[in-house]
Amino acid sequence: MRVPVTRKNITFLPDSKRVITRYFMNGDHRTQIMVHHIMKLNEKQVRNTLENTLREFARRHRNISNTFLSHCEKIRGLIEGMEINYDTLSQERKMLIGSYCTMEYSIESAAFFNPSIIEDFDQSDLEEGEKRVIISFRATGEGHISSIVFRRGILDRDNNLRIMKIGNNIDKAEIEHKSLYNKRRFLMKLHEMRIPDKYVTDITSELADEFEYGFLKNLLLKALKDPSIGQERRSALEEIIWLSNSYYDLIFKHDSDITERVIFPISDSESRGIEDARFVRFIDDDNSEKVMATYTAYNGHVILPKLIATDDFYTFRVMPLYGNGAQNKNLALFPRKIKGKYAMLSRIDGVNNYLMYSNRATQWNNPIMIQEPKFTWEFTQIGNCGSPLWTTEGWLIITHGVGAMRRYCIGASLFDLDDPSKEIGRLKEPLLSPQEDEREGYVPNVVYSCGSIIHNNSLILPYAVSDYSSTYVVVDLLELITALKKSKL
Repeated sequence: MRVPVTRKNITFLPDSKRVITRYFMNGDHRTQIMVHHIMKLNEKQVRNTLENTLREFARRHRNISNTFLSHCEKIRGLIEGMEINYDTLSQERKMLIGSYCTMEYSIESAAFFNPSIIEDFDQSDLEEGEKRVIISFRATGEGHISSIVFRRGILDRDNNLRIMKIGNNIDKAEIEHKSLYNKRRFLMKLHEMRIPDKYVTDITSELADEFEYGFLKNLLLKALKDPSIGQERRSALEEIIWLSNSYYDLIFKHDSDITERVIFPISDSESRGIEDARFVRFIDDDNSEKVMATYTAYNGHVILPKLIATDDFYTFRVMPLYGNGAQNKNLALFPRKIKGKYAMLSRIDGVNNYLMYSNRATQWNNPIMIQEPKFTWEFTQIGNCGSPLWTTEGWLIITHGVGAMRRYCIGASLFDLDDPSKEIGRLKEPLLSPQEDEREGYVPNVVYSCGSIIHNNSLILPYAVSDYSSTYVVVDLLELITALKKSKL
C-alpha cells in the first residue's frame, strides 16, 4: 500500500519577464564597425541616443549605466587597437558603446524547476505552527543556461505555503576571486580533471606552495599568446584557467530582495549552466549554522561539482569539490556531522547511491555504496533528491528512481542515525509518480526534487514537474516512517 501524499494547489511557472543584462560580444570586426559608427556621432547625438536607450531600459534594470560602462571596459583593448584614446572618451560615449555590448537575457523563460527548500534564518514574528522558508529553483532560459533563483514564503499550521511578493528587478552579484591558492590541492584537482601532466608541469613548476590567483592567471595568459602553441596544449591551459576561475565570492547589495538575487554562471566552468543546487541548513558541532549547497557546474563538455556557502544570503562563497568521490552529479551534504566528520551522499557511477565521510567540506574520497536499484521503477538508476533529513527514527533520505521510458519517480528510504550506511527501510513503491497532467514538459514523465524539510510532523516535499514547473506535496511523517520500518520486515 502506498503512503498517501497531499498535493497542494500551488504552481511555480517560468516567467519570461524576469530578465538580466549580459555582456554581448559580436566578434572583433563587427564590434569595431559599431564603434566606428558611434565615433562619428557628435556629443549631442551621443547624449540623445543614450537617453533614448536609458528611457527604454533603465526601469528594467538596477544601475544599468554602470553595466554599460563595465561592458565598454571589456572592449577597451579593441577600441585602443583602432588608435582611439580611450581615456579621452566622454562617460556618455563609453556608456553608449557599452549599451551595444549589452543584451537582455530571460533567466526563467524556458523552465522553473528542481526546487530545494530550507528554513529561513529569520523565524521572528510568526504565529504558532508557522515557519518561514526559502525555496531555491533551477531557472532555465534561452540555450538551456541554468541559474539559481530564490523565493521566500511562510508555511502555516496546515502546511499551506504563502509566497512573499517578488521584487521588481534582478540583482547580479559583484564577484571577488579567491586571492590565494594551495598548490597541492590545486594540483590534485588538475589530476582529477585528467589534464596531461606535461602541460600542468610547465605552468605549475613556477608556483609557490601558496600562490596568488593573479600570478597564475598571468602565467597562463602569457603561455596562450605563444603563436606556436598547439591545440592540445591550448585546451589544457584553458582548462587550468577555468579551474582557477572557479573559486570566488558572490556579493549582493543589501538593498536587494532575496527574490531579486540570481546566481548566474560566472566562471568558464559554468558557462553552460549551474544545475540542481541542493541546499541544506548545516549545524556544526559548536551549534553555529550556515547554509550550504552542492551543485553541478557545466561548461558544455565537463561537469565540475561545486560547493556554495552563505550565512546571510547576501555573500556566497563558491568552491570546487575535490577527491575521487567528488565526481559525476547528485552530491548532497548531510545537515550535521556524524562522529565528528562531514557526510555526503553521491552517485559517482551514475547508477547507485554512495556515502562518504570527510574532515573537510570540500574534500571527498572513498565512497561506499549504500543502495543500488532494487525495484522495477528504479532499475536504470537510483539517487538522492536532496540532503538527508534527521528524524528520531533515522535519516530520512528522499530518493529518485529512473525506470522504463526514462520515467522519474520519487521514493524514500530510512538509514541508521549513527551509521547511515545501514538501511533500515525502503519504500517498495514510489512515494510520488508523475500524474497524467504532470507528464508533459521540457523533459516528459519526470518528478524530481533537490531538497525537502519537516514541518508540523509532516514532510514538505517541493518537486519539479517534467523539468518545466514546480509545486509541492505534504506527507504525514508518522505514516511515512511507519511504512519505511515495516518495509524491512
